[in-house]
Amino acid sequence: MHLTSRVDAALSLASYLHNGQFRKGTDLPYISHLLAVAAIVLEHGGSEDEAIAALLHDAVEDQGGQATLERIERGFGPFVAGIVKANSDADTIPKPPWGERKAAYIAHIRHESCSVRLVSCADKLHNVRSILAEFDALEAASWGKFNGGRDGTLWYYGCLADAFLAAADTPLTREFDAAVRDLEARASTARVCGDCPSAADAACNPEAAHDAP
Repeated sequence: MHLTSRVDAALSLASYLHNGQFRKGTDLPYISHLLAVAAIVLEHGGSEDEAIAALLHDAVEDQGGQATLERIERGFGPFVAGIVKANSDADTIPKPPWGERKAAYIAHIRHESCSVRLVSCADKLHNVRSILAEFDALEAASWGKFNGGRDGTLWYYGCLADAFLAAADTPLTREFDAAVRDLEARASTARVCGDCPSAADAACNPEAAHDAP
């Protein structure tokens, strides 16, 4: 597949919007995450539009809300903007509580389009890979850098792995599930979505997902 100058424009916009932002608890420029997510999308057969959405998937949530979404739609069209919007768990400041946002995200993601799920799963896979890469340090001191802490983080990714697999059994969803199971094993934590925070119980239970808020 030949990528056009639209990808260059998306990368330029992502670099501008996330300038000065770093990966949580590190000195890595945030753009490194966006590039990694776009690479995973392309490696798993994603289109140019899906790669562009991957580069911009955090722009609305972290850098400007609705105004940024409108900018993305003007520059890259409604399809890309729709993927970005569906991958944003908040577009307001202050954001709703962490558990509430993540429960809602889990509840809706399994019902989204394959394009939305591709970008989302690529994003979450890179996040889990990053956690695994620094797992020893996390065990020692650093789980607190995550808003959900150790238990909330493991709950979130475990429930997402179940949701992605329930929506589609693909090489990417299997790879993500395997990565999460590796993380759970290292943390000596079994995946039991019934142990979710009360606000997220329905979202974590595949049978109850249609009834989740």
